[in-house]
Amino acid sequence: MSKTLYETDYLKWIETTVAKLRMGDYSHIDWENLIEEIEDMGKSERRSLESNLTVIMTHLLKWQYQPEFRSGSWRGSINEHRRRIRKALKDSPSLKPFLAEVFAECYADAVEQAIAETGLSVEVFPEICPYSSEEILSSEFLPE
Repeated sequence: MSKTLYETDYLKWIETTVAKLRMGDYSHIDWENLIEEIEDMGKSERRSLESNLTVIMTHLLKWQYQPEFRSGSWRGSINEHRRRIRKALKDSPSLKPFLAEVFAECYADAVEQAIAETGLSVEVFPEICPYSSEEILSSEFLPE
């Protein structure tokens, strides 16, 4: 069985697909793989948002519960991941409901990560996220 261009040269497949779309050559489009790629793009955007949210929450927890170890790198990481989320929400406002949907799950992941990084026990951290989504995304907010 011969391999498709999609399987042998992904970049060439993209270039070829774009050229066919621009020319209106819809009968020769690899629709199955194109649809799959578009679906994966949406999944990737959601995974990225979850990852950035979890990183912010983890650093905010460490900032609050280990004040003696506060550093510029924590602050820089918080700022960078906030910026990524703000840009993602600006480019794709439909991600906003997804942010609310995964908020609690991301917090649970952040607690798990904070425990691993700090050595603190699970009892130290609140069961429910003590920060609102507005605080998490605000460049002005750092817990005390």
